[in-house]
Amino acid sequence: MKRVIITLIGIGCIFNLMAQTKIVQTAGRDALGEFAPEFAHLNDDILFGEVWSRNDLLSLRDRSLVTITSLISQGITDSSLTYHLQEAKKNGITRTEAAEIITHIAFYAGWPKAWGAFRLAKDVWNDDIMGEDAKAAFQRQMIFPIGEPNTAYEKYFIGKSYLAQISDSQIPFANVTFEPGCRNNWHIHKAEKGGGQMLVGVAGRGWYQEEGKPAVEILPGTVIHIPANVKHWHGAAKDSWFAHLAFAVPGEESENVWLEPVTDEQYLSIE
Repeated sequence: MKRVIITLIGIGCIFNLMAQTKIVQTAGRDALGEFAPEFAHLNDDILFGEVWSRNDLLSLRDRSLVTITSLISQGITDSSLTYHLQEAKKNGITRTEAAEIITHIAFYAGWPKAWGAFRLAKDVWNDDIMGEDAKAAFQRQMIFPIGEPNTAYEKYFIGKSYLAQISDSQIPFANVTFEPGCRNNWHIHKAEKGGGQMLVGVAGRGWYQEEGKPAVEILPGTVIHIPANVKHWHGAAKDSWFAHLAFAVPGEESENVWLEPVTDEQYLSIE
């Protein structure tokens, strides 16, 4: 009985602590304190100080979800939405959740409104496209493993890549994963006869480019045939993880020749 009473008291303390949490907001006074002091008071002390602070009824995460849904539905995609997207991130809404939320809103509020919201959300969650959480989320998109850091070839890459050898027999091939913005150097698969390489997009979005030709987008299922002795590069889009299978085409007197890096100017010009 004592244990039950103590537990209930503990739960009550938790709710009291939640109820006492107050959001301190000064944006109203900073921007309009002299011009519209009553509006500043209502914004800082009532809206945020009281309504947002009633987290014994709704969590801050819930309130962020309700707020960004309301703003996007009204077509408000200015600095106020940016602020509330930033707060949503602080309150625990992840990049993948934000993308799903806005996608869902699009069917009820309108496609152009979602496009406007995505433009802001990409900037807010931009840092979250890297890191272990992003890597784990990308792994769930494909059946092949990401593998280990591609240390053996890292000097030929800008950015971080991973390598997983899928097969060593018959036709050897590997799954190569690129973090956003990662690409390999210009290179050539030299061969006297036969040779070359074949790429098959697995997940995410990437690029392949031969020297003197426009870049080709690689999506899941895209097949790229790379002839021997052709200078080229491939890698991820700047805002997306990317993975492809790389098949080495058998050839005579074949070798891989690594060349200069793909400059930022060359890379960013295709986006």
